[in-house]
Amino acid sequence: MRRQAAIAVFIMILGCANGVLAAVLPQVEAEAAVVMRAGDKRVLYAKNLDNVMYPASTTKIMTLITALEQGDPDSVVVVSPAAAGCEGSSLELRAGDRLTLRAALYGLMLVSGNDAAEAVAENVAGSVPAFVRLMNDKADQLGTVRTQFSNPHGLPDPNHFTTAYDLALMTAYGLQNPVFASIVSTREYDVHFVSRSGRTHARNTNKLLGTYTGANGVKTGFTNAAGECLVAAAKRNGVQLIAVVLNSDKRWEDATRLLNYGFQQLGL
Repeated sequence: MRRQAAIAVFIMILGCANGVLAAVLPQVEAEAAVVMRAGDKRVLYAKNLDNVMYPASTTKIMTLITALEQGDPDSVVVVSPAAAGCEGSSLELRAGDRLTLRAALYGLMLVSGNDAAEAVAENVAGSVPAFVRLMNDKADQLGTVRTQFSNPHGLPDPNHFTTAYDLALMTAYGLQNPVFASIVSTREYDVHFVSRSGRTHARNTNKLLGTYTGANGVKTGFTNAAGECLVAAAKRNGVQLIAVVLNSDKRWEDATRLLNYGFQQLGL
């Protein structure tokens, strides 16, 4: 399937060169990128779609999928000292905090909380390594072949990698789950705690939500090793597109061009 998709893109490019297609291929700064129609996994554009890349926090797409399938959104997550001390982007959880899994997942996806990722993993599977095994098992089930996770948040590790195509595949699957789709399309959310008063206001880091017509997800990511990453999604006239941009200095422009191109190819 992967090679067929790559061949289809190559043919499409040849068609453009011969004037068969009116649309001009988008100029993309990203090291790797892909646009996929979610319904049938058709690749509309690709650049280095099989290159192994660091995913940064786009990892959390699989963290969310795994947590929703293995856990109860209404269960209570207890934050350990290890989770509270996780480096990087944070929901500012404290050791001993108690909140619902649902609330933790909003914090995971909207503000990209690494602390939330570890807390979710520990509470859903009993430990981070056990949760990561579930993530990898699910990735295998979905047909990814160049994806391996070593943590639930995406901090750099030589054994933690994926491809633009694999990320699109995982996202297409995730968007079929209404709870997943609701979380990743939410622009703002108040995270309340079971154990204490007050709340944490979470604002989605995805700038396309509310600014790009039809945008409905999904996840940003950044580390020095990965560069700027974005998995964007948009739906028009019932057609769901997914654009993946990895290691780009212009991820918002890249994703916008890719989605525009995809919809243009489909006459939408």
